[in-house]
Amino acid sequence: MTGNRLTARDLTLSYESRTVVDGLDLEIPQGKVTVVVGPNACGKSTLLRALGRLLKPRRGAVLLDGVELSRIPTKQIARTIGLLPQTPTPPEGITVADLVARGRQPHQKWWQQWSGDDERAVTEAMERTDVAELAERPVDELSGGQRQRVWIAMALAQDTDLLLLDEPTTYLDIAHQVEVLDLVRRLNLERARTVVAVLHDLNQAARYADHLVAMKAGRVIAQGAPRDIVTADLVREVFGLASVVVPDPVTGDPLVVPGAPWRPAVNRDSVDPVKGPAATPAD
Repeated sequence: MTGNRLTARDLTLSYESRTVVDGLDLEIPQGKVTVVVGPNACGKSTLLRALGRLLKPRRGAVLLDGVELSRIPTKQIARTIGLLPQTPTPPEGITVADLVARGRQPHQKWWQQWSGDDERAVTEAMERTDVAELAERPVDELSGGQRQRVWIAMALAQDTDLLLLDEPTTYLDIAHQVEVLDLVRRLNLERARTVVAVLHDLNQAARYADHLVAMKAGRVIAQGAPRDIVTADLVREVFGLASVVVPDPVTGDPLVVPGAPWRPAVNRDSVDPVKGPAATPAD
């Protein structure tokens, strides 16, 4: 498949009378990892919900292969687009293995409820997310980090061409954050998965994204390869943060270094917002 399978045209999204996304146009590059960043309440998660058909547009449309999502049967969408929302809630008492297995429902047929392919997909998804040893544990007894990995395993078991992840590193320590994002990258490269993720950490986004979308107040401010668009001016415009952007010493990707932390200064007029207070001359 070539081209951009998932697109948004003149997309306006609202909650009752409050408009969150206004007139947005977006093309998700096929076979790439797209990461959406922006300040809180800018519309990132709302956009992702619309891309997964969890939110009906007030105006405009989301298209899959040129067809509006609203015109496509639900089961067909579930076989093509997998969505991990930000704060999913598991059924009470469900075990890890049973929850991950629910990712296979779109692939099952009425005459064949469970197959060897289903079993292999669930087993592999749990192994890839390091939750296989938790298979018989109730999900509601797990820690926040363990739960998040179980939800990701369910999304992987769904085995869709398009994977939408809303804050997939929530509740995870730094080591598991890197593991999850490395997993996303492997799925993209080894299995040709198109991924759209919402992340809060701009440096993680710049490291893992092929295509970066920066949003503010429901609109796209900039989009493109991280090395092309991540600048100190963009960080100031989108996040209101003074910073310096330098090459990541490991990957060469843009690395955003915030301005100096607050310190008491003898002469506040001489304090540079990025470099901090000027050095005091020696006697």
